[in-house]
Amino acid sequence: MLTDAQLQQAAAAIIEAETSKRPTPQLSRLFPEMEIEDAYRVQDIWAEARFAKGARLVGHKIGLTSRAMQLASKMTEPDYGRILDDAFYNDGAAVCAADFIKPRLEVELAFIMGEDLAGPGKRIYDVMRATEAIVPALEIIDYRTEVPRAIVDTIADNAAFGAIVVGGRPVRPYDIDVRWIGATLSKNGIIEESGVSAAVMGHPAAGIAWLVDKLHAVGSGLERGQIVLSGSFTRPVDIVAGDVLQADYGPLGAIGVSFR
Repeated sequence: MLTDAQLQQAAAAIIEAETSKRPTPQLSRLFPEMEIEDAYRVQDIWAEARFAKGARLVGHKIGLTSRAMQLASKMTEPDYGRILDDAFYNDGAAVCAADFIKPRLEVELAFIMGEDLAGPGKRIYDVMRATEAIVPALEIIDYRTEVPRAIVDTIADNAAFGAIVVGGRPVRPYDIDVRWIGATLSKNGIIEESGVSAAVMGHPAAGIAWLVDKLHAVGSGLERGQIVLSGSFTRPVDIVAGDVLQADYGPLGAIGVSFR
C-alpha cells in the first residue's frame, strides 16, 4: 500500500502527463508496491483535481470487458473510470488529435440512466429496468503513462479514458435485443473492425451490474441522467490528425468523427 504522499505524487504524475501531452513513466515502476486499491485512490485524487478546476462528472466507463484483455492484463474482472463533461463530443465533431497523447478509438454502447441505481447484488434486469435509453457511442482511449502497462497503471490513469462521442439512434432497452447489436468501424473509408455487443461479457448490461457493485463498495452508485460506457466490442483503432472515422450500427444509425 502507498502512503498518502505517494498517492499524491502518483496523481500529480498523471496530471502532468495529461497537461504536457508527454507520458509519464509507469506508476508501477515508480511505485512497485502499488496495489489495485491504491490505483483507484490515485484515480480519485486525479478526479478531485479536475473537479476543483470546474469539470463535472457525467458518467462512468467500464474497461477490460473481454476475456482476452483481462488475460493480457492478468485480471479476472473489468476496471472502471470516470467520464467528465469536458471530454464529451457529439456525432460529426471535429476533434483535435493533439489533445491526446496517442489516441485510439473503440466501438461501444452507452446506457443513459433513467433512475438511480445503487446497492450490492444487482443483476442485468436491474440495469435494464433503470436504463432510459441505449445509444451508440465511441470511446477515444489514451495512455498518460508509458507502455507496457500493468493493471494499476491503467486504473490510475482513469482506465485509459480519453473522450466519448455519441450519436446514432437512441433505443429503449427492451425495444431491441441488446446482446446482438452489431457495428462496423471504418477509418478513411476502409472497414477496420467489426463486432457484436454480446462480446461484452455476454450482455453489455452485465458490466454495468458489476460496476454498480464496485461503486457500492466505495459508497457510491449510478445516478439518474448519467451515461455509462459498457465496454468495447471491437479492437481499438489508432488515430492521427486527418483521419475520419465512422461507426455504422445498422438500424441504430451511425456516428462520424474527424480528427484535425
